[in-house]
Amino acid sequence: MKIPKRIKRFCPYCRKHVEVLVIQNKRRKPSPSKKGSKYRARLRGEARGHGNRGRYSKPAVTQFKMTGKKQTKKYDIRYKCTVCNKSFTPSGGKRTKRFEIV
Repeated sequence: MKIPKRIKRFCPYCRKHVEVLVIQNKRRKPSPSKKGSKYRARLRGEARGHGNRGRYSKPAVTQFKMTGKKQTKKYDIRYKCTVCNKSFTPSGGKRTKRFEIV
């Protein structure tokens, strides 16, 4: 996937369409303290565990583990406004095999 260095986009800070610089950002791992994380679910007692009077009420995690690697990586694209110099990121991210800023 090829993206030009400068494109016109809506800046949420200026609240108008302006020319923005495209920057590739390193994608980070999600934090263990985020809202839907497994760590927080364990603290609440909602992750895998004992239930039904001491018997295992849920299947073992090994039965439905995802195997193999994904073919594509998600790239984080950041846009920096040329007017107000603030950067913003669209939610999600693009999933591509190859990413290039031209």
